[in-house]
Amino acid sequence: MCRTQATAEVAGGVNIQARELLPANVIPRHYHVTLEPDFTKLTFEGAVVIDLDVVDDSKSISLHTIELDIHNVKITSGGQTISSSPTVTYNEATQVSKFDFDNTVSKGSNAQLEIKFTGVLNDKMAGFYRSTYKNPDGTEGILAVTQMEPTDARRAFPCFDEPSLKAEFTVTLIADKNLTCLSNMDVGSETEVQSTISGGTRKAVTFNKSPLMSTYLVAFIVGELNMIETNDFRVPVRVYAPPGQNIEHGHFSLNLAAKTLEFYEKVFGIEFPLPKMDQIAIPDFAQGAMENWGLVTYRVVDLLLDEKVSGAATKERVAEVVQHELAHQWFGNLVTMDWWDGLWLNEGFATWASWYSCNVFYPEWKVWESYVTDNLQRALALDSLRSSHPIEVPVKKADEINQIFDAISYSKGSCVLRMISTYLGEDVFLEGVRRYLKKHAYRNTQTGDLWASLAEASGKEVEEVMQVWTKNIGFPVVTVEEKDDKTIHLKQNRFLRTGDTKPEEDQVLYPVFLGLRTKDGVDKTLTLSNREGDFAVPNNDFFKLNANHTGLYRTSYSPERLGKLGVAAKQGLLSVEDRAGIIADAGALATSGYQKTSGVLSLLKGFNSETEFVVWNELISRVASVQGAWIFEDKSVRDGLEAFQRDLVSHKAHELGWEFSENDGHIEQQFKAMLFGNAGICGDQAIITAAKEMFAKYMAGDKSAIHPNIRGSVFSMALKHGGKEEYDAILNFYRTSTNSDERNTALRCLGRSKNPELIQRTLGLLFSGEVKDQDIYMPTAGLRSHPEGIEALFDFMVNNWDELVKKLPPALSMLGTMVTIFTSSFTKKEQLEKVQKFFADKSTNGFDQSLAQSLDAIRSKISWLERDRADVAAWVKENGYGA
Repeated sequence: MCRTQATAEVAGGVNIQARELLPANVIPRHYHVTLEPDFTKLTFEGAVVIDLDVVDDSKSISLHTIELDIHNVKITSGGQTISSSPTVTYNEATQVSKFDFDNTVSKGSNAQLEIKFTGVLNDKMAGFYRSTYKNPDGTEGILAVTQMEPTDARRAFPCFDEPSLKAEFTVTLIADKNLTCLSNMDVGSETEVQSTISGGTRKAVTFNKSPLMSTYLVAFIVGELNMIETNDFRVPVRVYAPPGQNIEHGHFSLNLAAKTLEFYEKVFGIEFPLPKMDQIAIPDFAQGAMENWGLVTYRVVDLLLDEKVSGAATKERVAEVVQHELAHQWFGNLVTMDWWDGLWLNEGFATWASWYSCNVFYPEWKVWESYVTDNLQRALALDSLRSSHPIEVPVKKADEINQIFDAISYSKGSCVLRMISTYLGEDVFLEGVRRYLKKHAYRNTQTGDLWASLAEASGKEVEEVMQVWTKNIGFPVVTVEEKDDKTIHLKQNRFLRTGDTKPEEDQVLYPVFLGLRTKDGVDKTLTLSNREGDFAVPNNDFFKLNANHTGLYRTSYSPERLGKLGVAAKQGLLSVEDRAGIIADAGALATSGYQKTSGVLSLLKGFNSETEFVVWNELISRVASVQGAWIFEDKSVRDGLEAFQRDLVSHKAHELGWEFSENDGHIEQQFKAMLFGNAGICGDQAIITAAKEMFAKYMAGDKSAIHPNIRGSVFSMALKHGGKEEYDAILNFYRTSTNSDERNTALRCLGRSKNPELIQRTLGLLFSGEVKDQDIYMPTAGLRSHPEGIEALFDFMVNNWDELVKKLPPALSMLGTMVTIFTSSFTKKEQLEKVQKFFADKSTNGFDQSLAQSLDAIRSKISWLERDRADVAAWVKENGYGA
């Protein structure tokens, strides 16, 4: 997906290494699943026949179900009926149905389990569920769609819902003749049948048998769909979308998919094994996308791209998501982790592969530069909290799995792979990957299997080096002490954002690839494997660790060395990644107390002649993190920080301008947009005036008045400096636009208004039914930009908690996201206590990790402010930004 504790044996769930696993007395080999959705009752009728190998003499069979009403169960073996009425018991905690019968199924035999059942086409975006959309004539249409990962195939049909229990699948869908039916495979046959639901005739579409695959990758869709197709790849590639979405906007993703599949076949050395590749835009979708084998499902905005109304950043996002999901067709689908603690094998690799392929397809986008400010910083930010988790995280049961679809599995996982590919060399790394995929095709693996293949390809002891990074929580900060002209002394310690690492938390020693940059180039051979050590530098007038920031660590220099690196940056001695990485490290080290925030602000001020987008992106991000921590502080200091940001970005914003032409490159478009937006939001009057003029023309009907790259910024300024009239205009724009990207932009901006009445109207949208459940986090984005909004968000959560839990069940991923949004922007002790008090008597199952991370984030801001409150106030005043 593109990103969200059994201790004893219980009925039907067996504890192995503390995991809740099904008994291993039978093994599924083939499922024939037949489903008929009822769009009137919002249910579905189902039947499944499962072919089983019997491992032990058995008088019971256990498998997973949720919210399925089981009608008939029949067990046969060797043509004989073993039982046509077994005793059925259900364990709600483990989501296991157990069938007990009197006669024994013999070890070594084959058996068939036949189950008839009814399920709910739910509105929770999980299992076999309903998605609604507006038809062009304004009526509502329904699609029946699926989302099985991680543990929701059991909502669609009774199954052995564990990734290691791969089987073949034959799917039959029964539906009205005018509807499109899709599944992982191509259509094998279509017949006319009597409907069990309507009594009339419908079509039964049976798809060809799939290869061996895990249950979480099974997919099926029924509904009215439009389609475009290309034959540029060896097998047909298609894009589908419901009516009301312009299918012509699927061409970018369609053509990219065909090229990407061909590219991955060469890179991975294995042909894509299915007879077709479908991609479909789904109006209600909890994640960004899902890599179902041969039938990838997407949020509309992550698949369909209208380049007339979407900016460069949206195009890059669509490319990255498509290439991420297609990488999964090999890494995850062909070869699958054996249990969810290996999720990072899927997600980390697909994330790395999407950036790798994006760089090949669009070298002018320079994605590896932005990787340092994107994936690397996201990984280091989450992993600097006590409540982070290892890449290989022990998960035991269903409600824990959703919580590890996070920046550790995706971003840190991909950073570890990038680190090892740099260490081994890209060609050797990819050779190891090819060996891994060939050796384990159609099977399940553990992390050690990947390390073994990389070791075989490289001749290096990969596992020894890498398991420290995957099996432990956190990462180090390397402190640099300059002993003399030719020697530096380095020391590594666990880095915590709260700045209070205890000795017992600082036991792990990482193999730190130093990547020492000097005027002679980069020395990639140096590794700090001990707590501390001395290293030679040719001469200390210029050196820098972690060249291009391919290593997973922070570097702490003395203020003097940081100043020298600032000069080196201006002299062109540092790469773009180096410059962005220095700023990121310095900002993070200030948060945790390794450096003074005033020193970082001075460093940022010194970068005002910087020319590169990625570096500016990080500059602005670090100023924003100071502003976020100081958001409840004295207004004069907050205004001073805003004035500093204005001073920093305005000159560059005016220099680049905010006119866009076809001659602007992909990066230049984003650069202009970012500077325009930041200068305007922090009070550049010329830009605010320009934005107001654009807004007025745009809302009067001139859709060319605002370029897509700056639409969000113009809307935000209109709301920040406007009132009810502007709010109503943007809300109306949301209600009347048919383009998902435009609608999302409007939603994300609404909270910018500080007017108490408008804050409440924005919060009211969350449960109004007007905003889809998949999007309810969007109106909160603007509210987090000001103190009034942050307080209102928490109050809303407190007052609506029961409804929130009902709307977003804790077992699914969205509730944890919302808890983070409602709480993590606080910065004061009394606010922390308020959050803790609210959750003290509530079950936090399903979002306990999100809550712990949110509380850690608040604690880190509290300690940061305690250390540097006076320091920042003094800097603001001394530099002329204070009152």
